[in-house]
Amino acid sequence: MTPFLTDSPSIPSNWAELIRQQVQAALAEDIGSGDLSAQLVPATQTVSAKIIVREKAVICGLAWVNACFAQIDDTVHIDWLINEGESVNALQVLCEIKGSARSILTAERCALNFLQTLSATATQTQLYVAAIAGTHSQILDTRKTIPNLRWAQKYAVTVGGGHNQRLALYDGILIKENHIAAAGSIAAILKQAYALPTDKSIQIEVESLSQLKEALSAGAKSILLDNFNLTQLRAAVLMNKELGHLALLEASGGISLANVRDIALTGVDRISIGAITKNIQAVDLSMRFD
Repeated sequence: MTPFLTDSPSIPSNWAELIRQQVQAALAEDIGSGDLSAQLVPATQTVSAKIIVREKAVICGLAWVNACFAQIDDTVHIDWLINEGESVNALQVLCEIKGSARSILTAERCALNFLQTLSATATQTQLYVAAIAGTHSQILDTRKTIPNLRWAQKYAVTVGGGHNQRLALYDGILIKENHIAAAGSIAAILKQAYALPTDKSIQIEVESLSQLKEALSAGAKSILLDNFNLTQLRAAVLMNKELGHLALLEASGGISLANVRDIALTGVDRISIGAITKNIQAVDLSMRFD
């Protein structure tokens, strides 16, 4: 089974090396000078084990699990019974593992940490994507990610059916209130931004309908509507329409599963949600020896 989807826009060309580095750092943090508990198991003992999911989830992170076991002991064999991105049910067996008992025990925690975290992001994203099905809008992520797991979580967002925003500060321009204050006006900061020698996206955040009108008049092509209520969002979409659909409109702030569909139905193009990467609850997983 395919352990990893390589067509995600968030995956760098050297993704295999980045996974290796992430796993190496996680194992070093967990093992340090050695796994003392594993010494309770005979060095020659081999076992069969299973990873079991305890709740419904979208599974993401197979490549990280594979790397955790491979870095500890490349003779450990993993037989995946599900595909990356597959929706699973409670008590479903995800994979079968065979090899050295010590090696499997040493790699277990880090492997499950990656799997439960990335699956949590994919699962949460899919809930939002399902909630707005049939509307014009898309679900996007933000930079509110777990430190050192930025692109891994952004990859998990795509596994859950969402879309990626800029990967990092170098990957696009987002003009916020302090940038506007420093430049003196929305028109001034947009003029500076469009004069930069870059082909990266340029987006400006506005906090009111009057600021939106100013941004549209100044030629903004992508506008983030920060904490607009439903009435304001509808008005923003209408204003943009009356001016000839000058900009992509993105809603952000105060978004939950309870209100995301109503927000999508206002007609905004995109909805960005920090919660799918920062407010996640790890998927309940366990490993059991046969």
